[in-house]
Amino acid sequence: MPTDFRHLSEQLPDWVQACRAYAADGRVATYIPELAHAPQQALGIALHHKSGLTASAGDCGMPFTLQSISKVFTLLLALIDRGEQAVFEKVGMEPTGDVFNSMLKLELVQPGKPFNPLINAGAIVISSLIRGDTPEQKSGRILSFIRELAGDDRPSFNESVYRSEAATANRNRSLAYFLKDNKVLDEDVEPTLDVYFKQCAIEVTCAHIARMGLVLANDGVDPSTGRELLPKRYVRIAKSFMVTCGMYNASGEFAIQVGIPAKSGVAGGILAVVPGELGIGIIGPALNDKGNSTAGVHLLKRLSEQYDWSMF
Repeated sequence: MPTDFRHLSEQLPDWVQACRAYAADGRVATYIPELAHAPQQALGIALHHKSGLTASAGDCGMPFTLQSISKVFTLLLALIDRGEQAVFEKVGMEPTGDVFNSMLKLELVQPGKPFNPLINAGAIVISSLIRGDTPEQKSGRILSFIRELAGDDRPSFNESVYRSEAATANRNRSLAYFLKDNKVLDEDVEPTLDVYFKQCAIEVTCAHIARMGLVLANDGVDPSTGRELLPKRYVRIAKSFMVTCGMYNASGEFAIQVGIPAKSGVAGGILAVVPGELGIGIIGPALNDKGNSTAGVHLLKRLSEQYDWSMF
């Protein structure tokens, strides 16, 4: 892999430039007003290899908020806090085939719990399971967890995005109150949503999520220190969800075309993992109709084809 990695490093700027053109086929998210300010044509990538080698290209230094990428890590933290049984009593393990903020299956399929932790309804429930006496304590623990996995204390809450999301989140409030009425959500709605909005508004760069992805690629162990940061069992659960549910209702197509665990967010970020090898962070704010970075998906497809990354 290091030989391939050197080749990848040399070719990466050209591939980023070629894939940047696909941004014209997408649209920057506007339903959270603050996200609408992102540059349509931006595309950046960072890769962290287990050997310690890194590579980056394009707009990789551009800060962006985690949005739904955070769901992978709150799931991990909830599993650490509560254990598998308590978590999966509240959320399922199956893809939905529906859009990420749909409430359709909550009403149609009993017992009315979210199908998985990576859709909005499931992530809201997961946020309620993070230990802490107050929303501030829970949010602080999530941020500390992200910083530890990123190997950097600079990730922080983007206050403008947090307030923009909180002010316009009528669908998420509807989901949360429905979950509360269904007795799936045990905590109060508004404090739980505050935790959820803040986790989505944690601001990072491609390098941060590449480093976080590398820890997942290495089954929870920090390759640079050999220290276990996450239990292997929980990392494997998270990566399984990334394969089956991580790219919204385009996860099956992504598994066929790219074939690696990944999680996207509506700010245009993508976290991807080549198991046993490397972590990848991408930013490309222009989204396709499924909510995934259109240029970012094309870039990952090109890289996976070039280096035979598919797990399948």
